[in-house]
Amino acid sequence: MSLTLKLLILLLLVLRSHHVDSGSVVKFLPGFEGPLPFELETGYIGLGEEEEVQLFYYFIKSEKNPQEDPLLIWLTGGPGCSSLFALLFENGPLALKFEVYNGSLPSLVSTSYSWTKMANIIFLDQPVGGGFSYSKTPLANKVSDTGEVKIIHEFLQKWLSKHPEFFSNPFYVAGDSYSGMIVPPLVQEISKGNYLCCKPLINLQGYILGNPITDIESERNYYIPYANGMALISDELYESMKRICKENYENVDSRNTECLKLTEIYHKCTDKLNIYHILLPDCDMTSPDCFLYKYLLLSKWANDERVREVLLVNKGSIGEWRRCNYDIIPYNYDIKSTVPYHKNNSINGFRSLIYSGDHDMVVPFMATQAWIRSLNYSIIDDWRPWMVNDQIAGYTRTYANKMTFATVKGGGHTAEYKPNETFIMFQRWISGQPL
Repeated sequence: MSLTLKLLILLLLVLRSHHVDSGSVVKFLPGFEGPLPFELETGYIGLGEEEEVQLFYYFIKSEKNPQEDPLLIWLTGGPGCSSLFALLFENGPLALKFEVYNGSLPSLVSTSYSWTKMANIIFLDQPVGGGFSYSKTPLANKVSDTGEVKIIHEFLQKWLSKHPEFFSNPFYVAGDSYSGMIVPPLVQEISKGNYLCCKPLINLQGYILGNPITDIESERNYYIPYANGMALISDELYESMKRICKENYENVDSRNTECLKLTEIYHKCTDKLNIYHILLPDCDMTSPDCFLYKYLLLSKWANDERVREVLLVNKGSIGEWRRCNYDIIPYNYDIKSTVPYHKNNSINGFRSLIYSGDHDMVVPFMATQAWIRSLNYSIIDDWRPWMVNDQIAGYTRTYANKMTFATVKGGGHTAEYKPNETFIMFQRWISGQPL
């Protein structure tokens, strides 16, 4: 056999082992010392007739038993926030080291709370314009909720076709914040596809949502009762607002001047709060004393050319990487409420875990409890504390539709505020144990 032929065969074997058609194995990351202690694959899946949409993903294999452990897809909210945020701040095996930026590349460290300890996870950048995902051509139609549901379903079918070893793994859809508008209809879409049209079949078992936006208009009406319950406004102001605004705080009639005056007082009491976690200061992320400073470090890391090269981000595909890109092409918010999808998913018997950080004011836990109650399922395990190391970590309740609701005590809008407790909650739920 000639040397040239030997080299050609060797090259083909290397390419095959690295899944070049869908993604490539990453063994080292800039900022992390030594080889990665887990299996990471990154890449794009092309979608649409001409594969003009290129969705970027990070895939991390379970550190326990990847052949049998559940497979999750994680969708970060926004719409337009990168899944790298979840990977490095919420539930991934790496985190950014909190240190003052000095011009050098921020460091990465291992975490103890990664959901990949017992699950395979695809962290997906979506929609186009979020993270490293992009379109080769200007999109003819606006990006929309319903459009994203179909695109992500197509992504999953293509990804699984290129990773057939995961066909039989139990599959879950997960996410937080605005993903509350995408995950329930996506679960329904996958379920329908399994019956009607689509191969490969996806072994769908359920879904997980943290502080999910579900019905924006009704949820905003819970800001005032939440503010009262957390002692942010007086009982007298709350009672007056209830009576005079007729418990409709979002669409106040301009003729109701008394309600408008009370609303002004409410805003004076709450406008300077950090609504993502009301106990934390509302400050600029450029201050090293601020909780949000790590977002600056993330931006420095993700925009480093060495990082992009190692992650195999296509050169020239996007400009500056942003944690949340709210300037994506006009977005059509065409799903107004996902309660009907939750109902349908319950009828179809899918498990669900819905959790709320109890110091989040963006989606108050009271609003989440209200739509869960509206499903009208009986309670099979009533309100009780769930414990971590003999301490109360939150409260939980389970319903007859296989839906578990849990609060995370001291948590905010995303799992980053209480990652250890959220990890333990996930670990128990995914393995079928009571919280």
